[in-house]
Amino acid sequence: MSEAMQAAEQHAPSKQRLRLWLEMLRTTRFIENRVRGMLRSEFGETLPRFDLMAALHRSRSPMTMTELSRYLLVSNGKVTGLVDQLVEDELVMRRQKDGDRRTIFVQLTPRGNEVFSAMATIHEGWIDELLGPIGSDVADGMQTTLQRIRKGEGKS
Repeated sequence: MSEAMQAAEQHAPSKQRLRLWLEMLRTTRFIENRVRGMLRSEFGETLPRFDLMAALHRSRSPMTMTELSRYLLVSNGKVTGLVDQLVEDELVMRRQKDGDRRTIFVQLTPRGNEVFSAMATIHEGWIDELLGPIGSDVADGMQTTLQRIRKGEGKS
């Protein structure tokens, strides 16, 4: 294959998108690993526990275990284990739905709200610093594009 053909193939849109996807994966893993380390060192906390508390905080109302599982994209068993830990630490509480022992609602305790709010403020600063090279106009465009991809809206 000639150098010109190789260069053209290197710049083909499908190859470019493949390289972009790999770079997005590497970047996501880099940021996730940094955040995991900072949560552990700063708060003695894990990312899965932080994510579960974030889901409950964002919801502002109790969520069922199934809703949490779907929102976090993890199994019911994983959510149950995390909730068990957070209940033990008095950061979340469970309650059964009236008349239905199978439906369990989970919500942050007042202490859980305080702890999460403090962590969330610092977490926001970490993310701001890690994504600092991205200007706000570029961030808006990237966010819109990524949402379109998730919605299956195809090429622009």
